[in-house]
Amino acid sequence: MKKYESIFHDLEEQINKGIYAVDDYLPAEMELCQTYGASRDTIRKALKLLSKSGLIQKTQGRGSKVIQHQQINFPVSELTSYRELVDQLGMASITNVIAIDKIIVDDKLSQLTGFPPNNLVWRIMRQRVVDQVASVLDIDYLRKDFVPDISRQIAEHSIYDYLENQLQLTIAYAQKEITIEPITETDKLLLDLDDEHHVVSVKSKVYLADNKQFQFTESRHKLEKFRFVDFARRKK
Repeated sequence: MKKYESIFHDLEEQINKGIYAVDDYLPAEMELCQTYGASRDTIRKALKLLSKSGLIQKTQGRGSKVIQHQQINFPVSELTSYRELVDQLGMASITNVIAIDKIIVDDKLSQLTGFPPNNLVWRIMRQRVVDQVASVLDIDYLRKDFVPDISRQIAEHSIYDYLENQLQLTIAYAQKEITIEPITETDKLLLDLDDEHHVVSVKSKVYLADNKQFQFTESRHKLEKFRFVDFARRKK
């Protein structure tokens, strides 16, 4: 085991035991160098692992702060909006709307989304910041014949709230596909990935009560932040 990994495990154990509690600051880098007889580069590598594990957060001018470490249970079989999940779990989350534009579905996009070619759709890209970590990138496609207009304010708050309560659409079910995929240049730009090379991709085709597909969405999740859960009952 390399020295920085040994230091990481020692500090991790101290955090888990409560020696360093949530909202405490770890000793300064120079103090850690003296404690462990290690170089500053070695200490920084150990701190980077702690940050990647969601145990600390670097605070400008103050050092490394211990934060609440938890994975978020993301329901696979439920059709829950992100805003509903945030409210249910009491998550500290911010949504940044990166882009809203109108595009025409070409053959390639048709294969991805399930929408017929030449349909006009909204494409909405949103970054989800959880506990000050950019953890999710949502890319939504909405058929414009079902959703004539949409605004940045609606996208920041809840698209589903707008669809159901203002447009009176009855959202019924979704088909989901979950895969582990290599990161893209867009992921690198909009997610806090550190040294990670993969994300969890959740692709969903969403249908109304009349079985018409009105939405396709891809959610790209930081691997260590979310835990995907389901409830399964045996059929007899």
